[in-house]
Amino acid sequence: MLSGKKILLGISGGIAAYKTPFLVRQIVQHGAEVKVVMTPSAKDFVTPLTLATLSKNPVLSTFTATDLDNPVWNDHVELALWADLMLIAPATSNTLSSMVQGRCNNLLLAVYLSSKCPVFVAPAMDLDMYSHPSNKRNLEALVSYGTNVLPVGEGFLASGLEGKGRMMEPEEIVSKIVDFFNPSLPLKGKKVLITAGPTYEAIDPVRFIGNHASGKMGFALAEVAAQHGAEVILISGPTHEKINHPSILLEKVISAEEMFTSVKKHYPQVAIAIAAAAVADFKPKNSAKQKIKKQQGLESIPMIPTVDILAYMGEHKSGQFLLGFALETEKELENAKNKLTQKNLDGIVLNSLRDPESGFTVSTNKITYIDANSTVKEFPLQSKLDCAKTIFGQILKP
Repeated sequence: MLSGKKILLGISGGIAAYKTPFLVRQIVQHGAEVKVVMTPSAKDFVTPLTLATLSKNPVLSTFTATDLDNPVWNDHVELALWADLMLIAPATSNTLSSMVQGRCNNLLLAVYLSSKCPVFVAPAMDLDMYSHPSNKRNLEALVSYGTNVLPVGEGFLASGLEGKGRMMEPEEIVSKIVDFFNPSLPLKGKKVLITAGPTYEAIDPVRFIGNHASGKMGFALAEVAAQHGAEVILISGPTHEKINHPSILLEKVISAEEMFTSVKKHYPQVAIAIAAAAVADFKPKNSAKQKIKKQQGLESIPMIPTVDILAYMGEHKSGQFLLGFALETEKELENAKNKLTQKNLDGIVLNSLRDPESGFTVSTNKITYIDANSTVKEFPLQSKLDCAKTIFGQILKP
């Protein structure tokens, strides 16, 4: 989302500086190049070595450096002109005041005063400092200069007090930067619901009926939806997959019934719903309260159907785009097209198990997309993340 962008991070001397390694890592993960400038006091809270390692660029804090015993000028003008965006986080009361007054007593301030790119500041200070009239005037002055002043958070502060003054969390800051560079993302302002992973249906407190679904496809879809600007609700059965994007809300469930409850709660508010979960079709009629001992024997397990979540979604559509998934082992296209019609879907993705590099657990997949008009498009084997991009390309095509 920030591919090719150059972000200059200024760090001033506040306790919130301990969060900046996480901030650097997230910006880099979004594809941007990061250079870091610190005030001398910032090094009391976070080491230049850590930031240099994560950013893969030298960290600067003085006007000159020493190279082979010779002084070298750290050109603040060149550094300021390099950046597409300058972010100062944390921005302490002292740094904010210097920015407003045009004081230039360290390299960070010299770079700021030389900058022509957009500037974001993330204030961080104790609640009484933040609420002081002088600080409020400084923040108002910066806004009048065209600076983007990020709101502070509320909670426990380094002083032990609780209130406003916390620096905005790194993932939220990155989200603001992404929004700034991508104001017209196709799913900006929309909610997307995605189900992922398997469901486990209990036989007893220890054993369950499930399947081999890993959740990789659903999590990849959630990541791509968030990259397109969506607020994503990801409802997942048991999986080892992790979310990376701040715009993804993960709700963990275990059984089909739990997944159904979550889907019903969120479905009316979403614009797009993608049912990528491998929901168990059957569950034990009765789940034993205690572990079934081996010596007891178990000749059979009476089964009943689980709730049909996708059918419910198809019956209760109120303007949502509804996409289903089909995993077939025979009559693949015929069965997928029947599911498309029977479940009242707007599209369906057919997975194949014929290729050993597609399907469960692996990180690649080979998909066929069938739209509401039964138009079939086959795609080659690709990573599940690329599959997710392909799927959204079909959903969002004019």
